[in-house]
Amino acid sequence: MRAVCQRVSEARVRVDGKVVGEIGAGLCVFVGVARGDEAASAARLAAKVARLRIFPDDEGRFHRSLLDTGGAAIVVSQFTLLAGTEKGNRPSFSAAAPPDEAEPIYERFCDELAALDVPVARGVFAARMQVELVNDGPVTIVLE
Repeated sequence: MRAVCQRVSEARVRVDGKVVGEIGAGLCVFVGVARGDEAASAARLAAKVARLRIFPDDEGRFHRSLLDTGGAAIVVSQFTLLAGTEKGNRPSFSAAAPPDEAEPIYERFCDELAALDVPVARGVFAARMQVELVNDGPVTIVLE
């Protein structure tokens, strides 16, 4: 699994022009599920995201996490995070799990994050989405 976490002051996801998920301050988390990923991978990554200390304390240092700030997460499935670009100019997505395998792992990731008391908004798995976000910092971290 791979997650790209962007610290945001706000974010929303639209499908067919309708807002399907929205948060204020927190993290926009793009999640890619690889072939062979399991429920344990989702749980481990969710715990890492929840505890990722990229929010400033009173001195401006990165010492606070979503758990410390009470921030929310908006989670968007994105198989393109697993793109292979070693050969040519057209990316290969063979490392990404097929949708029927990826969706339950994505859902498990969201459920595990919510079980840690992080408010979770979601995109729609396999939908064409428009993601709007205000990157705060900017701060962007890649986790595997």
